[in-house]
Amino acid sequence: MAKTRVKQRLLWVVMDGVGENSDPFGNAVYHAHTPHLDTLRAHHPFTTLYAHGPHVGLPHHSDMGNSEVGHNTMGAGRIYDQGAQCVLNALQSGKIFLSETWQKLMAHVKKQDTTLHFLGLLSDGNVHSHEQHLYALMEKAAQLGTPKIRLHLLLDGRDVPPKSAHKHIERLLAKIQKIESAYGCQIKIASGGGRMHLTMDRYEADWPMVARGWGHHVLGEGKGYSSIHEYLDTIKTLPHSDQYLEGFVITDHKGPIGKIESGDAVVCFNFRADRVIQISRAFMDKDFPYFDRKISLDVFYVGLTSYDGDLHIPQHTLVSGPQITECLSWLLCERGVRQWACSETQKFGHVTFFWNGNVSGYFDPDLEKYEEIPSLDGYAHHHPAMQARAITELTMKQLASKKYDFLRINFPNGDMVGHTGDFEASVRGVEVVDQMIGKLMRQCVKASTALMVTADHGNCEVMKRRYMEDGKEVISEVTSHSTHKVPLYIYNSHALKQAAFSFHPLAGKTMGLSHLAATALDLMGLEAFNHYQPSVLTTP
Repeated sequence: MAKTRVKQRLLWVVMDGVGENSDPFGNAVYHAHTPHLDTLRAHHPFTTLYAHGPHVGLPHHSDMGNSEVGHNTMGAGRIYDQGAQCVLNALQSGKIFLSETWQKLMAHVKKQDTTLHFLGLLSDGNVHSHEQHLYALMEKAAQLGTPKIRLHLLLDGRDVPPKSAHKHIERLLAKIQKIESAYGCQIKIASGGGRMHLTMDRYEADWPMVARGWGHHVLGEGKGYSSIHEYLDTIKTLPHSDQYLEGFVITDHKGPIGKIESGDAVVCFNFRADRVIQISRAFMDKDFPYFDRKISLDVFYVGLTSYDGDLHIPQHTLVSGPQITECLSWLLCERGVRQWACSETQKFGHVTFFWNGNVSGYFDPDLEKYEEIPSLDGYAHHHPAMQARAITELTMKQLASKKYDFLRINFPNGDMVGHTGDFEASVRGVEVVDQMIGKLMRQCVKASTALMVTADHGNCEVMKRRYMEDGKEVISEVTSHSTHKVPLYIYNSHALKQAAFSFHPLAGKTMGLSHLAATALDLMGLEAFNHYQPSVLTTP
């Protein structure tokens, strides 16, 4: 359709994991040297927005925001029930157990007289999964006569306290004992390990990580332990976070007690997509070039939710995820506005797939271009700058070309380095992001482009926690996201400064990420879209 003329081009920068926190303790943002963000805060429009809980479609106000729901919400311009809420609704109503997939799953296990496996992140972080979902699924399967269940558990330490695996496993074991006593089902933990060591790679950044998971869960090739308690005793004294723990396989005198074998059924109980798409493909794809699976495996594979609706990964799901329509990228394509998106591998899917309402590919390839910069190998705190400089250089070239009217990028540093728990590295990561924003500010002036800087959730603004225990102060590491608000900075080029923009009375009070799509339309001088939450700005 005919191109809509924008009054002003816009660059939208997402500082992933950089929240607002007035407490300097353990606050990498506070301790970072950030002259450009300080200038934006002091001399240009600034407010804060909610990025957690019901503000982004999660069940509870205690639920931390995350990158998936944050980008979904920013791109959608509205609040949709997200995976955690969708699953909770389905469990509370019992709808999940009436679904066609659940019926097929139970029929398969009964007909084949085979093992039901549950694979996923053992956590109550409610970012990728929740242990209560696993409990409910196990109990219902046992109640319906499933004779044997095996569990393949990824340990968190990222969305929950770094050394909390013992707590989650002990709770699980207590639940298993109750279920076995009530229904006679035999339930055993079979394999697992740290989520950043095996299975849960994303965006195809580290296929060997997925291969390690396959080796443990399917081939039984990991280090053997006689019981989960022996494994817990082994990891108790290790200094690093649970997320980096090496894998385990529980064995007896015959070998591994719970390898996934042909004829079995497997349920992945993660509801978030990005870190389980690859392991799902390992179970589903006939042609699979990424690593040698060593055996031909035919299982009934089920996802708690859909991990890619366009590619039908997986084919069988228990709960429908958010059905996002008419997102900002789609709307701008309908209006003929040219768009560009970029990040490095770790967050590329967030400025594309998640931003676009969980849709793969382009809405209009003639109007859109997405560019991915490969992430560096190794852990983020080893190179806290990550690929921020490369993202910036490419963005500056696109700004100078004036080819695109709406540009969006993501700097992963605050989130990815923050998750490692390395405070000094996180401070450095924030400083690099600030330097890059300074470069982009100058380029935006040259290119007559407005700049909007925000975040998808908090993380590196709270990396330490102190509390009293037995009369002594204890300081613990925090690697998880937060429930803090996020900043919104707006930097207008000279042309747009003439317009009398001011903040909506509710900005900074009740508004959240869902209000940013309409704000972007405001800054570009485009007509509002009635379905979106209102802009945080008021215009003359």
